[in-house]
Amino acid sequence: MRLSVLKETVATEPRVSASVDTVKRYVSLGADVVVSSGAGLASGIGDGDYEGAGASVVADNAAAVAGADIVLGVRRPEAGALAGVKPGALVISIADPYGHEAELEALAKAGVSAFAMELMPRITRAQVMDVLSSQANLAGYRAVIDASAEFGRAFPMMMTAAGTVPAARVFVMGAGVAGLQAIATARRLGAVVSATDVRPAAKEQVESLGAKFIAVEDEEFKQAETAGGYAKAMSAEYQAKQAALTASHIAKQDIVITTALIPGRPAPKLVSSEMVASMKPGSILVDLAVERGGNVAGAVAGEVVTTANGARIVGYLNVPGRLAATASQLYAKNLYAFVETLVDKGTKSLGVKWDDELVKATLLTKDGAVVHPGFKPQGAGDAASAA
Repeated sequence: MRLSVLKETVATEPRVSASVDTVKRYVSLGADVVVSSGAGLASGIGDGDYEGAGASVVADNAAAVAGADIVLGVRRPEAGALAGVKPGALVISIADPYGHEAELEALAKAGVSAFAMELMPRITRAQVMDVLSSQANLAGYRAVIDASAEFGRAFPMMMTAAGTVPAARVFVMGAGVAGLQAIATARRLGAVVSATDVRPAAKEQVESLGAKFIAVEDEEFKQAETAGGYAKAMSAEYQAKQAALTASHIAKQDIVITTALIPGRPAPKLVSSEMVASMKPGSILVDLAVERGGNVAGAVAGEVVTTANGARIVGYLNVPGRLAATASQLYAKNLYAFVETLVDKGTKSLGVKWDDELVKATLLTKDGAVVHPGFKPQGAGDAASAA
């Protein structure tokens, strides 16, 4: 059983899909681990570290995937990069399938069984495989650190002989995993924190971290959560009421951090240009949804924008990747926990249970076709039903 670890080819992606610890575990599972040279350098893992863990290091991705049974990546590899892989090989990554139908078709034609780790169901047995949570947690933390780096003042209240420094006011919009970590981090740094979310369950979580909850709590608000724990898209009427409530609140804030994302849809617009204009000079807005269109009017992906009133909008790409070593460590553990379920420990070979709920939830392509019900072309047969 040959398991390949790819070197990411996207310039903004410093993470790697295997750590020294998980390589050792894969070897114990019976895998021959092959790592593309330089795959872990940006995450602080050298080729020698992988070799010391029992892996073989090869020249490039082409050599790594040749004859592979399992291919691991952070981002979905291009189909052309999988030349030489075994038919039916498992390709496991953060696949970003929404809006990339052509890329999924190309993976299907490449003959691989591609899995999207971000589609992992949020059930108890899959918690250790939840890449969205592991990476969002770091993004929330890093958002506050980036805000503090841009902010020209201290976060905590300080009483000094020269006078009292007031605490920074931080407003977090979206109280999912990233938002809750942002709240906790800002609180640890001494800020006065408030937060909002459309999910009723978030109120108790926000208040348990010592932040003030801001929301229009009407009947629509009480129903604004899916069975999977995600936020639902809200009506235009609710958005207008919420905007009116938050507009005056934002004007008083030093820092706003937005984290709102809805799977498969553009990021909702939460902060209008008028709200941005109402903020004080030197205020900071960090938009964690900028890669999906952004929550903040005027946010630009990959840039820090200074507005006419002197506020700054931070739109860094791949925020978890700004903590590459830690993000890679957690992502690698997420991957290992899933791969372990796909291996027959008795024979030390692949033993995928195609009817397992984790497999069915994450499998995108199989036997030359796109098989995931959320992405396969209309009228296509269900190739995944064949074991």
